[in-house]
Amino acid sequence: MPASLKPSEKHTRKNASSAGLASALAPRIRPLPAKVAKPRLADLAEAAGDAGLADDLSRALKENEALAPFLAAVMECSPFLRSLMLDDPARLLRLISDDPAAARRRIIAATARAWKGSDEAKLMRTLRRARQELALLTALCDLGGVWDLAGVTGALTAFADAAVGAAVRLILHEAREAGQIALPDPTHPETGSGWIILGMGKCGAAELNYSSDIDLIVLYDARVVRLPGDAEPVPFFVRLTKRLVRILQERDADGYVFRVDLRLRPDPGATNIAMSTDAALQYYEGLGQNWERAALIKARPVAGDAPAGEAFLAELVPYIWRKYLDYAAIADIHSIKRQIHDYRGHGEVAVAGHNIKLGRGGIREIEFFVQTQQ
Repeated sequence: MPASLKPSEKHTRKNASSAGLASALAPRIRPLPAKVAKPRLADLAEAAGDAGLADDLSRALKENEALAPFLAAVMECSPFLRSLMLDDPARLLRLISDDPAAARRRIIAATARAWKGSDEAKLMRTLRRARQELALLTALCDLGGVWDLAGVTGALTAFADAAVGAAVRLILHEAREAGQIALPDPTHPETGSGWIILGMGKCGAAELNYSSDIDLIVLYDARVVRLPGDAEPVPFFVRLTKRLVRILQERDADGYVFRVDLRLRPDPGATNIAMSTDAALQYYEGLGQNWERAALIKARPVAGDAPAGEAFLAELVPYIWRKYLDYAAIADIHSIKRQIHDYRGHGEVAVAGHNIKLGRGGIREIEFFVQTQQ
């Protein structure tokens, strides 16, 4: 997967491009029986009434006869989406009347610039509420047949990029204000900072789903970083990385943005959560394993100093895309396959309790096959 991959927003049904989401619905879920739908719609009407929006909701439901049964079915099937609708009816009305692509751009653009004039507490609140709105928009477009799979995963990944980017900018901005780092362009703190955030796995491949963690590798380029005096880069960037994880992952009244997994970095049991590019290159060149080679196929800079990240990945090209498969490499591939088979539950396929990620014929096996072909 090329490092320059960007989440696309091309995968939208044509009739959604010039009208609101409600007008573009082609629901993929069955309407509920009236006796089940009626209480759900009553709950929504009550919430809208409490917000002074009863007339707006009534008008929206009358304008599109497919909307009421669709919303009732969504509310019945997903407690999470039901809570998002009932907690903020104004948000729901805004989303069903907006052009979906425009709503996506609005949410992601606002997220990317949320660091400006903010502090950590305010940014955390803003990111969590933006995540709620993006999740509701994406689910409605998915279940409503407005976006296809690539549109759904692209929207979720683009939001992840924007959220991580906003947190990185705030952290760097405040570090500069405290005199802890010199930055070439204070209006774009990540530019020339030397702090590299690589997206891995589904995040790197722009394939995030609703419940995905984001897999990150955090690096710094010591040749680019400008710290004052004799400041040590390792504790500095470890501290920044811990703060990044807290901003994104810590649960509060508004939930969380993304769970963050840093375990795809080189030798995670023995290395810091932020490491230098030189140390990472030395590890991959001397001790890197085939599964790490495969994982790096999906790597791309998602936040921080993108040119430094691209330069790091360019140096890794000979490692990731080796010219030849020798017998040792083939034996290593067989070893990976045996490890997949040894996992419990891999011996048989059963509907009840089958692990669709790690079990036989699951996501891990599919990824393994594709990566070996690559």
